[in-house]
Amino acid sequence: MNVLAGIDPRLVLDVLFASAIGFLLFSRVNEARTLWLLRGYLFLVAMAWFVQRFANLPLTSKLVDALVMACSLSLAILWQGELRRLMELLGTGRLAVLLGNPQNEFRAAAGTVAQITDAAGRLSQMRRGALIVVDLGSDLRPEDFLNPGVSIDAQLSRELLLNLFAVDTPLHDGAVLVRGNRIEAAGVILPLSRHSVSRYGTRHLAALGITERFDRCISIVVSEETGTLSLANQGRLERPITSSRLQELLKELFLQAEPSPPGRRSVGSSPSETLS
Repeated sequence: MNVLAGIDPRLVLDVLFASAIGFLLFSRVNEARTLWLLRGYLFLVAMAWFVQRFANLPLTSKLVDALVMACSLSLAILWQGELRRLMELLGTGRLAVLLGNPQNEFRAAAGTVAQITDAAGRLSQMRRGALIVVDLGSDLRPEDFLNPGVSIDAQLSRELLLNLFAVDTPLHDGAVLVRGNRIEAAGVILPLSRHSVSRYGTRHLAALGITERFDRCISIVVSEETGTLSLANQGRLERPITSSRLQELLKELFLQAEPSPPGRRSVGSSPSETLS
């Protein structure tokens, strides 16, 4: 009883809050190398806190603080894209996206995959450049784009997609936003990827840029020069792919995005070779 009385409640809350933030950060990191950097940084922060609170070592404390400051600046430069996205989500109050629990559930009709695949295959055969963004539950909003484009709000169909990407139409240069089984907007201008990849064109960089910022979002790209099909997911680009391969990937991603009924196990996606 005397031991409990000697514990500072503020210290307990401090440790609990810090642990919760650390758990949230670790749960949102997928790359092993990034996870190692985060572990090392949090270890330095914990050591600096321990030295300042429990050890009377002024010189060591100064050195550890300087090391933490240098690492903070380095990580701010290295993770500037992730930090920018974090500030955007906090500024717009979209904590559900930040916590990986979007409020909007993804639901698509049975023919959605077929419509998108057929349209992409036709566009590829005609070598007509196209960019289709599919929102799988990220709750994309107009402020997430450089230009929100023109609102369409129409039933998804192969014919409409082909018309939107016709060369003589004013909306063919932008992206088409698809949510569920509806086309929400066309002529959307997306933010480009923070990685300068010289071998990719503007459409591919835009596809990578939106999927880097939002996990539950994919982009289908048709190259105007070669007609090559590509799929961007979580900041990675798989290319070139065939129409049948695109259909397989879309089925897997749509199945994972849809809410699973009780007692049903989610189906994991098979590993695929990607280019980042």
